[in-house]
Amino acid sequence: MLRFVLSSIVIATCAWLEASEGPTVQRPNILWIIPDDMSAHFSCYGETAIATPNVDRLAASGVQFNHAFVTAPVCSTCRSAFITGMYQTSIGAHHHRSGRGELKIELPQEIALLPKLFQDAGYYTAITGWPITGRQGKTDYNFEWNPSIYDGVDWSQREPGQPFFAQIQTPGGKLRGSDASGWTKMAQNARRTLGDATTNDAVALPPYYPNHPDILRDWAAYLDSVRMTDVMVGEVLEKLEADGDLENTLVLFMTDHGISHARGKQFLYDEGLHVPLIISGPGIPAATIRNDLVEHIDIAALSLAAAGIPIPEAMQARDILSVDYDPREATFAARDRCDETVDHLRSVRTDAFKYIRNFLPNRPYLQPCAYKDDKAILMALREYHAAGKLNAVQELLFRDIRPSEELYDLKQDPHEIRNLAGDPAYAAPLAELRRKLNDWMDDTGDLGQEPESQEMYDSDMKVYTDRLGGPKFDPAHLQQVQDNIALMKQWARQGK
Repeated sequence: MLRFVLSSIVIATCAWLEASEGPTVQRPNILWIIPDDMSAHFSCYGETAIATPNVDRLAASGVQFNHAFVTAPVCSTCRSAFITGMYQTSIGAHHHRSGRGELKIELPQEIALLPKLFQDAGYYTAITGWPITGRQGKTDYNFEWNPSIYDGVDWSQREPGQPFFAQIQTPGGKLRGSDASGWTKMAQNARRTLGDATTNDAVALPPYYPNHPDILRDWAAYLDSVRMTDVMVGEVLEKLEADGDLENTLVLFMTDHGISHARGKQFLYDEGLHVPLIISGPGIPAATIRNDLVEHIDIAALSLAAAGIPIPEAMQARDILSVDYDPREATFAARDRCDETVDHLRSVRTDAFKYIRNFLPNRPYLQPCAYKDDKAILMALREYHAAGKLNAVQELLFRDIRPSEELYDLKQDPHEIRNLAGDPAYAAPLAELRRKLNDWMDDTGDLGQEPESQEMYDSDMKVYTDRLGGPKFDPAHLQQVQDNIALMKQWARQGK
């Protein structure tokens, strides 16, 4: 089935390229729809608490990837990766929101940003939010780049007959906010738009989260953010159809990483890494399901190929729609510094196992991080922890130290709860995945193997703390960040 699908896509691509030799060339448009902070909680992926008819419609008209994973569980590193088709660790973009201060990060000379490649090929390039206004959509790249790679925010401003490469970047899971005020607004928006809001009773939490009322309410609001994202997808498809662009547009739907939760965003468990990936458009057979492993950076290569643009030799992304595509045996991911919080984790995932290496095992799982610690769901977890209301599985996040290695049998333990790294019965898969990860770090030139310089850290932290002193100045939050920075430096001096 996979071979048939890829052959059909290649035949269609060849037809586009042959047509380009004539006077009536109509190269395909490429449109990415990428919400923030959202896992694959859509009906077509098995979510039963809510309905997502528009994303389901998109999947029914194209190919749905059930095992797509990001290479970084936080936005700026993930976005730096997919816009270059490179692992963030290979291009020095692996620390979240790095290079924002006086010290900058420059890309290697051989690395080109995808919009520039499309622009050079005659495409109109756009990046926007939704609905389309005069404001540019989210970029958040961890390196220096020229804004001229984007021609505008609205692809309808292109020249007649000119194809477009456009991105719609939307808040996604961020729509729910971080506390009760955000949850209330989300519920009101859902009732106004959809007629009802998701209730706490509809929520089925993963086993590592307790049924705390705030956690249930937050998850309900998150599910409504999924529903509202689905509405947005429907509006985009309606616009494409009304403008006469739908039939000639490759539409790609993916999120930038998993749900922002205690064990999701910023962690290398599947909750933070597994994302939806759906592609529909010319040459894509309808109602196709792919269960092979793919990485989010692959959207760069497949988009270029669909447009007939050569894929740069240095690009690590793979054209997963190519007839000669050799499916991946494993996917890889990395988590490094996020805001002020220093960390260093790597993972490799196969169909059967997940292996995580903690390079700083003497630090707690829930390191101090102002961004996450200010969320009501983290406060709820800590409340139940202090009150002794968490079971053994839910207490895992509150360990003061971490094992240097984690191994999970994904078939038997999909929630990644039982660490098998010390079990002699699993010595063989442990050794194999340990080798795979070592080879990947060496082969891709993982720059995270060297710690971030103190000068770069201080440069980025100055920008971070200066921004906290803006119009919404909160002295307690600023002090929290400054205390965390001091603690990170103390732990580094202690070799922790």
